[in-house]
Amino acid sequence: MSSSRLPGKVLAPILGEPMIARHAERLRRSARIDRLVVATSTDPGDTPLAEACERLALPVHRGDLNDVLGRFAGALAENPDATAVVRLTADCPLADWTVIDTLIDRFMGSEADYASTNLPVRTYPHGLDAEVIRPEVLLRAHREAVDAYEREHVTAFVYRRPDEHRMVGLSRSPPLDHLRWTVDYPEDLAFVRRVYEQLYPLNPAFGSDAIAALPENSSRGGQ
Repeated sequence: MSSSRLPGKVLAPILGEPMIARHAERLRRSARIDRLVVATSTDPGDTPLAEACERLALPVHRGDLNDVLGRFAGALAENPDATAVVRLTADCPLADWTVIDTLIDRFMGSEADYASTNLPVRTYPHGLDAEVIRPEVLLRAHREAVDAYEREHVTAFVYRRPDEHRMVGLSRSPPLDHLRWTVDYPEDLAFVRRVYEQLYPLNPAFGSDAIAALPENSSRGGQ
């Protein structure tokens, strides 16, 4: 809720529902994610988000505002039977569950510690990012990471140490890394709202190909 560029964005309405609800709606179509948990903060400003998640039957773990890695470790401690942790950010309401499932399958079929849609390089639109990490590796990062960047970005401790961790990636061809579908700025939110207005009434489960085909993409670039 305390985003510096677009405060309150996760509760911004999209077709009458908060962004977090639209995001969860898409993620619940995943065949490989067993449990969704929102890892938000104990800051009073995040209480409206926690209350919204309760109405949406989304489990919530709350921790330190600035220690996102600590929040993930806390959420994992409340779900000790997890065999993998999938990291997804709540400002990506166009998430593609088929991409996420493919990444999870690749991770589970390997001996990797970490998997990402951005390895070896980004080929998916900004906003389709997904990461998978082994629970024991996440907990090691939580114990050992002291750098502020690594506490904030959760998996940085892992991908900054390629000699210590086994990593796999997922790519698409042709690449669409020039497209921007995440929500950081007002113009991003306006774009996402237009996408939903055009595609959702025809097919609530609209996919990435339908989004990429919209002419709105022609004037937008990834960052």
